[in-house]
Amino acid sequence: MVAPVIPRQTTIEYPESDGKPMAESELHMLQLLALVFVLRTYFEHAQDVYVGGNMMMYYVEGDPTEVVAPDVFVVKGVPKHVRRIYRIWEEGKGPDAVIELSSRSTRRQDLGDKRVLYEELGVQEFYIFDPLGEYLTPPLRAHRLVNGVYEVTNGTKLYSEVLGLELRVEGNTLRLFDPKRGEYLLTPPELSERVEELDERVEELDEQVEKLDEQVEKLDQQLAQEMRARHAAEEESARLRAELERLRGREETK
Repeated sequence: MVAPVIPRQTTIEYPESDGKPMAESELHMLQLLALVFVLRTYFEHAQDVYVGGNMMMYYVEGDPTEVVAPDVFVVKGVPKHVRRIYRIWEEGKGPDAVIELSSRSTRRQDLGDKRVLYEELGVQEFYIFDPLGEYLTPPLRAHRLVNGVYEVTNGTKLYSEVLGLELRVEGNTLRLFDPKRGEYLLTPPELSERVEELDERVEELDEQVEKLDEQVEKLDQQLAQEMRARHAAEEESARLRAELERLRGREETK
């Protein structure tokens, strides 16, 4: 009797890369890296917020062809740890906010397939930014999920409920502004410049403290001299009083 052939269970592979360039241009790449950096810095103390960029995101278990790679995305309610890929069924949820850095060559995908997909996945906010202004005027567009359907808003300054930040267009750059603190989130070059400014300020304060220490030392020396002079004056005064009393006593005995 021939034993039945038991089919082998094959492990489904979910690639970490699609082999495509990271970004359309150097401008797109620098913008992507800056956004990921400032968002990770902004949420660094929130242990249940994950910020990713240009990562393979799989949304159908068992089918590695059902994949998307958002330029920048933020997920709330998942652990903060290093990931190589993002599998929605394992994480328990998809992104809450996505930012796509668009161009003329990707606009059909960004405005079509990705828009439909993110709406189906329940992405609360989906932003498209066209840094070169090739087809969007103004170059920033927001899609906000309302009753399961995206409502579209265009502008150069849009507020994100998910992020608690304003997205502002500055030239061909998308900046993130914190309305509570009244300042932009710092990019790596700006952060480096701020650190240098603070270092210079620390050096100035150190110099001021050194000068104050010198002044205090001089005052201490002056005070010590005055105390010695006072002590000497008191001793001389006491000696003169004693001499005066002695002379008075001699006069009375005459």
